[in-house]
Amino acid sequence: MVTDIVSQKLEIWFRTMERLRGRNQRVIKRSSEEHIYGSSPSLALHCRRPMPSSFALTGRPFSARRMMPRWLTWLWYHRNYLIIVIIPLALLPLPLVIRTSEARCGYVILLMALYWCTECLPLAMTALLPVVLFPMMGIMKAGEVSIEYLQDSNMLFIGGLLVAIAVEHWHLHKRIALQVLMLVGVRPALLMLGFMIVSSFLSMWISNSATTAMMLPIAQAVLQQLKSTEARADERDFEAAAEDNDAFEMEIAQTHEEKTDEKQPDAKVQLEEAEQEREWKPESPLDAKKKAMELKYQHLTKGMSLSVCYAASIGGTATLTGTTPNIILKGQIDKLFPGNNDVINFASWFSFAFPNAMLMLVLAFVWLQFMFLGFNMKQTFGCGHKSDRDKEAYAVIKQEYSKLGSAPFAERAVLAIFLLLIVLWFTREPGFFDGWATVLFNKGGPFVSDGTVAIFMSMLFFVVPSQMPKCGGYDPDEEGKRVNAPSTLLNWQVVHERMPWHIILLLGGGFALAAGSEESGLSKWLGDSLAPLQQIPPVGISLLLCMLVATFTECSSNTATTNLFLPILASMALAINIHPLYVMIPCTIAASLAFMLPVATPPNAIAFSFGKLKVMDMVKTGFVLNVIGILTVNLGINTWGYAIFDLGTMPHWANVTNDKP
Repeated sequence: MVTDIVSQKLEIWFRTMERLRGRNQRVIKRSSEEHIYGSSPSLALHCRRPMPSSFALTGRPFSARRMMPRWLTWLWYHRNYLIIVIIPLALLPLPLVIRTSEARCGYVILLMALYWCTECLPLAMTALLPVVLFPMMGIMKAGEVSIEYLQDSNMLFIGGLLVAIAVEHWHLHKRIALQVLMLVGVRPALLMLGFMIVSSFLSMWISNSATTAMMLPIAQAVLQQLKSTEARADERDFEAAAEDNDAFEMEIAQTHEEKTDEKQPDAKVQLEEAEQEREWKPESPLDAKKKAMELKYQHLTKGMSLSVCYAASIGGTATLTGTTPNIILKGQIDKLFPGNNDVINFASWFSFAFPNAMLMLVLAFVWLQFMFLGFNMKQTFGCGHKSDRDKEAYAVIKQEYSKLGSAPFAERAVLAIFLLLIVLWFTREPGFFDGWATVLFNKGGPFVSDGTVAIFMSMLFFVVPSQMPKCGGYDPDEEGKRVNAPSTLLNWQVVHERMPWHIILLLGGGFALAAGSEESGLSKWLGDSLAPLQQIPPVGISLLLCMLVATFTECSSNTATTNLFLPILASMALAINIHPLYVMIPCTIAASLAFMLPVATPPNAIAFSFGKLKVMDMVKTGFVLNVIGILTVNLGINTWGYAIFDLGTMPHWANVTNDKP
């Protein structure tokens, strides 16, 4: 992530230097023309900018890359190869000087952390390093490492992704989004609120990137319609005002007559007059209004783009399958504390994270409203009769919705399976009464998990047909060919194209790191080293750690950040005698609070490309949202989270780690 930022800055610098080269070439050309036509006042206008002395002396065009030495340019373009080789060699003294299993495991963790941060290797390939290094360094056996890459949490993640793929494949998410937008209306604040609600809801079940990529074009179309409607209305108002003002009409006619009577100047004089006229001529009321409208919709476009990407990131924290760090937390808890009685499941996570996400969403809306729309409630929210511009913008949304047509059988089937999956997740182990899994399957132990339910329900997508079975013929396919039997809701080709397989390897790499830290004793050593933190109040520790994780995740993948920090946090919590979840849950959510940089998350990058944003726009807005997110999650963990997870007492399952020899 850091290298991406540096690359962008250098590319901008190169483009600026190239523009300077083109400008100074024009200056040299105009200077030579002035030498020949020095008495011409019109041509003298072209020589107002002084020519830099360096160009006057050398007479050669400027090149940005000539200012940078060739060897430095070569190093920059080959930086990934150099990082791959230099970092392992630079860290090699650690296991050679300190000949312990803790040092060898620390070497692997540091190497993976730097590779993840610099992205010199693909993230998924870096996640496979424990398969090679742990057996070679005598930390874990190859079979023990490999099995970490397909835990129950990975099955839950795969099942959730299959559901998301089915929803996207049949455009169910688009129908839901447009239906909600038709309900909330098209007034600026209501429109922003509607997009935030839809984006946050969809990102609970499908990927944040897919949600942002789908919602932003809809937002752009609606804003463009609002802008064009307002521009036409302003022109009509201006023409009507001109017709009512007789003096204004006479002035226009008189000016026109004077211009026709005057002798037409030659082209050179006309160019000079146009240059001077632009400097002193006051702009007309219509032009001023157009500029004000452009500025208004520029702010509105920025605010709408940021609202979509931020709402998608916030909504992903609300469900266990909404974003990868949540799944990593469950996997780490199950790995580090095997007897935890399924403390993190879909129902318990939702009961804590959903209120936190809604509170964060409301505060984010208020902040974005303040930044980009102001607090004029009458203009932004609007009440009463709809104007023509509101009706036309509403017509755009309605037209997009009408393109979907009536919901086909496949869409209704996907919705039914999706709703049934949610019901089964919530009622499997709700906590305050015995769920269906406890009554039917889990009397002798935790046999059925959320991953079991997710895989079972996702299998139905490969069983249920996409059309209602009937005796007659079926609707032709997209190519117009006859269909003898309907296809299923999903086929493996669609899944293969859309499934992010690299994320599964990333999850496994994190679980392998946790297992290696446990086996080598590095976790216990880190916990003992952090024991002095016991003097700090738990609230302060949680706040400090959340700020550290939120800062780190701006420059690194949230998956890599969570994989690196959670095992350390678990060891630290045991060392200072506080509930592991008290620090692990807030830091997991903080890993998703990457709001400040375009390269921090894919939704940020998508919004940056759509919304005509500057980096500083995202930094100023995102910094406050980071603070809001850290405060809300710490408020939640110290109030309703304290009761849900019983954080006031040290759980018996947390002593399993310390009991190991």
